[in-house]
Amino acid sequence: MTDLFAPNAPASPLAERLRPTTIGDVIGQRHLLGEGKPLAVAFAAGRPHSMILWGPPGVGKTTLARLMAGAFAAEFIALSAVLSGVKDIRDAVARAEATLAQSGRHTILFVDEVHRFNKAQQDAFLPFVEQGLFTFIGATTENPSFEVNGALLSRAAVYVLEPLSEADLGVLLDRALAAAAPGLVLDGPAREAMIGYADGDGRRMINLAEQLAIATTTNGTQRADLAFVEATITRSLRRFDKGGEAFYDQISALHKAVRGSHPDAALYWLCRMLDGGADPLYVGRRLIRMASEDIGLADPRALTLALEAVAVYERLGSPEGELALAEAVIYLACAAKSNAVYVAYNAARAFIGQDTSRPVPLRLRNAPTRLMKGLGYGEGYRYAHDEAEGYAAGERYLPDGMTEPRWYEPTDRGLEAKIRAKLEWLRERDRDAPGAGGDGTARNSNDR
Repeated sequence: MTDLFAPNAPASPLAERLRPTTIGDVIGQRHLLGEGKPLAVAFAAGRPHSMILWGPPGVGKTTLARLMAGAFAAEFIALSAVLSGVKDIRDAVARAEATLAQSGRHTILFVDEVHRFNKAQQDAFLPFVEQGLFTFIGATTENPSFEVNGALLSRAAVYVLEPLSEADLGVLLDRALAAAAPGLVLDGPAREAMIGYADGDGRRMINLAEQLAIATTTNGTQRADLAFVEATITRSLRRFDKGGEAFYDQISALHKAVRGSHPDAALYWLCRMLDGGADPLYVGRRLIRMASEDIGLADPRALTLALEAVAVYERLGSPEGELALAEAVIYLACAAKSNAVYVAYNAARAFIGQDTSRPVPLRLRNAPTRLMKGLGYGEGYRYAHDEAEGYAAGERYLPDGMTEPRWYEPTDRGLEAKIRAKLEWLRERDRDAPGAGGDGTARNSNDR
């Protein structure tokens, strides 16, 4: 194992002193760096290829890119998409061309936060990647499927980096404390707290260790317990990028837990999102959507409760109003489920999108003027309240010539079981109505 610390000056930042110098020093990502795994094979073969490294912050994306440059004896050029533009890309291309002409050395161009480049900026890399002028390595915390151009994505392998496990973070914590606070004793609960605060982020773990080292040095102590850690370490929020991949992943998990009728899981994801800084009103709006999409008429009270929970939060704010959101989440998870309304709505929209503009039948049109009455507007319309049991059996309310689509088919769960029975009874009356067709549809009123 290479000595991680000897080549670096003691005064250099702890993160820099801990930066791995060989692939064997890298903590985590065994699914990519273990024996026979994709990146390990690339290192062993000595043949770099363009790639996108996709993963959360602090899992080693920049470190891996730097290690590749060293392993392949390549020039390393780093750009940040946050700070760079097309001019910087041109300068990098010119530098890569000069390096190739003068020394024959290949160049690895590393672009951090590549998803922040727009389409034109990403397109600027394409000809040089195709020419083989440089090997392109992009790092992103966002899903490349949505944030990276298809043309660039097709020319690069995508590798998914994972958050560091608790075991990985424990190894990193030991390395960090050995470098920053030799001799410091960290008791069990304090160690667990540090690992929990890091939340899978190696960079955060190093920063926390550095904070702890400064605190213990200032206090002249060689032992840190849980109380000391909690008093001296500023706990960062859980990983929750409000506009990024983790945001949508957690919302998706909450929605699926509600749909899957698992109240504990739904409550877990709700609390994770609130703990991470999600806007409670946004969460509330999503609950309203769940009530319509996944519960619907199986339990109409779900929509009412979701709306009321949002209203309660708007009135009380945090933290009191969050309890109403929790109540709504649990109710939605426990409620009878039906997506029949959702399916019917989508089917109707799809039909309208491809169908012609059918005229409204005259019998269904209102006739507020004498002219309209003279044109036959409203003629033959049957007022349901004047019919037996308040239902005009056999009447049609669709455009003439349109078959009954049966988009809404209620389930046999919750209130929809009663709705289903009611609709079956009404359809039976339609079939028995004078002039009904064999397919259960009545003749049009204007055919009488």
